Order: sequence, then C-alpha cells, then structure tokens
Amino acid sequence: MEFQRSHRVGDQIHKEISVLLVKGLKDPRIGFVTITSVEVTPDLHLARVFFTVMGDEKARRESEAGLKSSTPFIRRELGKRLRMRYTPDLLFCYDTSVDYGNRIDKLLQDIQDEQQDDQGDSGKD
Repeated sequence: MEFQRSHRVGDQIHKEISVLLVKGLKDPRIGFVTITSVEVTPDLHLARVFFTVMGDEKARRESEAGLKSSTPFIRRELGKRLRMRYTPDLLFCYDTSVDYGNRIDKLLQDIQDEQQDDQGDSGKD
C-alpha cells in the first residue's frame, strides 16, 4: 500500500515540476531541462528528482545550480498544488542513464560501421 502511494506521489510531483519548468521558473541558468523520473521514499519525506539537460557539461552544471537554488520555490509550489500534510524534500540528481544509453548507441554504431567497412574491403580482393 505504501509503495503504491509513494509511486503515485512521485508521478504527481513529476507532472507538477514539469509544468513549473515550462511556466513558473524564471532562473536564466535553467536551460532545456527534462524531468526523467521521480523516486519518493516510502515515508514520503524525500523525493529524488532525476533530470537531463540538452547541451554540454557547462549547461548541465548551470541548470543543476539553477534547480538547486530554486528548490525552496519549487517545494512551496508543490505544497500548494499537492495539498499534502508534508511536502517532500527535493533532491535534484542528474540522470546519467540517458548519457549511458547514448554512449552504448554510439559504440554499437561504430561496430556496425566497422563491419560494413570490413565487408567492403573484402569485396575488393
């Protein structure tokens, strides 16, 4: 029962923060940020908000700093919108799984290109 509740709260937090990123935050450091997932502890006191950023390492660091400085505002807005007795503390974490997936895709593409080159070279003999 608690697992389902924390999962539902995480989904709602995900939706609300996504809306706030589009409409409510004015911090110029926050670039094109996408919330990938939200994990809420079973006691509903901590929410880990995973995000990705379009751009380079500098854009990621600036967006992360902007999100961390906006945490009190975001938490206050969540409190108004979610109507919970206690609004979870927010911890913003950069989601490395997208970078990891992109790296694997590139490695697979490199292998495929190498195989095609080898087949092309063997056909010239």
